[in-house]
Amino acid sequence: MADPKGFLRVAREEWPRRAVGDRVKDWDEVYEPDALLPLVVAQADRCMDCGVPFCHEACPLGNLVPEWNELVSRADWYAAAERLHATNNFPEFTGRLCPAPCEAGCVLAINQPAVTIKNVEAAIADRVWADGLAPPRPPERLTGKSVGVVGSGPAGLAAAQQLTRAGHTVVVYEREDRAGGLLRYGIPAFKMEKRHLERRLAQLTAEGTQFRTSTHVGRDVGAAALRARHDAVVLAVGATAWRELPVPGRELAGVRQAMEYLPLANRVCEGDLDASPLSAAGKHVVIVGGGDTGADCLGTAVREGAASVTQVDIRPLPDAERDGTAEPWPTYPHVYRVSPAHEEAGELGFGQRPDADARLFAAAALRFAGDAAGRVRAVRLSGVDEDRRPVPGAERVLRADLVLLALGFRGPEVVGGAVEELGVSVAPSGAVARDDAYATDVPGVFVAGDAGRGQSLVVWAIAEGRAAAAAVDRWLMGSTLLPSPVGAHARPLTA
Repeated sequence: MADPKGFLRVAREEWPRRAVGDRVKDWDEVYEPDALLPLVVAQADRCMDCGVPFCHEACPLGNLVPEWNELVSRADWYAAAERLHATNNFPEFTGRLCPAPCEAGCVLAINQPAVTIKNVEAAIADRVWADGLAPPRPPERLTGKSVGVVGSGPAGLAAAQQLTRAGHTVVVYEREDRAGGLLRYGIPAFKMEKRHLERRLAQLTAEGTQFRTSTHVGRDVGAAALRARHDAVVLAVGATAWRELPVPGRELAGVRQAMEYLPLANRVCEGDLDASPLSAAGKHVVIVGGGDTGADCLGTAVREGAASVTQVDIRPLPDAERDGTAEPWPTYPHVYRVSPAHEEAGELGFGQRPDADARLFAAAALRFAGDAAGRVRAVRLSGVDEDRRPVPGAERVLRADLVLLALGFRGPEVVGGAVEELGVSVAPSGAVARDDAYATDVPGVFVAGDAGRGQSLVVWAIAEGRAAAAAVDRWLMGSTLLPSPVGAHARPLTA
């Protein structure tokens, strides 16, 4: 370690956010530009270089955290970038979007605030681009084998880059008009500006990866044609079949899915639309669902100028500290966290109480009420007990002109898409069935990311893309030198 007493003399300090009143006026990232690099050298000194670094175990990529922390503490950015990219194709994505299970597994977190691993990772990634340390790495020779990757989210992009660098000819098929999957149209720009995505796409293109956008497998390209063009196919279509809320009034106009709402706001940022047809401007908004997608809707609605926003979470209010019995270290704990969107809603007065953000905990939507024109006008809620059952007498009504359902995803879309067209089997969970080698029951067709795992984190998607690429390379060539960081049936560390 660079400083054996760093964790004793340096307090945890995170990347400062821009003032709420300023950042809600634009779609730029919420953090202060150029404010991270001055912090991270001292923050990296807090890493203890543990004999058994549990941050490795907590991260599915197996990021070499103590190694690049030490290199950052010495300001050796080139070597730090090499160690970071040894395990992670897209650290600028994970450094902004991942909830950092590595920090929950930090040994220091047993009795102190964890090392700011995520911030150090983002700082290395940003320094990489600033110093020109991420040149394209095209293969020295081609294998003569071709791979089609269906989907251009983080799993598809990771698989494509690994396979291209191994010498295969890779074509990525994306049904939207731009590559990136949910990184493009699902994640708001205030969480990750699209310039980070564009730089990686340019890097992949320079390495030889080909992109076919506006190409829907199952409609524009059939399974027979896809299999004829390629020696192997990787399904990385994500888990985009959203969960429904079958309650009275669901049919009312103005009750929409979060993933109908967020892409339109992103298209405004892309310049495709002057304004979103589902804009929250001037409306009373209720978001049903307490996860990250709901928080993304919250931050978006605030920026669009909503009259009010309430996020309904069926889970109880979490404790501020880890429950060492139910969720012992080094598992990722369910504790009270305030995202930038929640901070904005609280400071701007959207909360139900003056001292709270816009969330209502231990509550569920019972029904939606509308007007004579069939538009939603109210949401009837009920408090719930620990088993999530409605509590008699604990009902209330919220005014609502726009209701957004952010209840997660069942798995990949099956009917009318690549899953149905290729004829692969679907497991009872709703994900595409696969074996330990990421292979489906159709020879030569593999699956990576949320399509095979179910709804998960960006860090798991990248890890799966890398592992699936190794499996494909081995299937095509008989052996592989590509890393395989995570098993097809591995699961996050839990109690």
